[in-house]
Amino acid sequence: MTAPWRATNGGVLLAVRLTPRAARDGVDGIARDANEKPLLKIRLTAPPVDGEANAALVAFLAKTLALKKADITIRSGQTGRTKLLFLNGDPAVLTAKLSAQSA
Repeated sequence: MTAPWRATNGGVLLAVRLTPRAARDGVDGIARDANEKPLLKIRLTAPPVDGEANAALVAFLAKTLALKKADITIRSGQTGRTKLLFLNGDPAVLTAKLSAQSA
């Protein structure tokens, strides 16, 4: 299966399928959308109100991947469940961390 992330200049682009109001925070592996594009499935307890789920997503990924919140940017999907994020940092290190989390 193709990974939902790809290395770019200065970081990694990550496609995410976010499930808010979950029972607990966590990574649920990799899934495919309707167009067969891979997505990293993440569930969070935060509600999708006033940007809370987006803020919780950034905080969760920062903690999980040992990044600063400022190193994570939501490039698209601010109001939807499917999001494209940019993770600023060493692409080799980030892809290794993402691989470990999605296993």
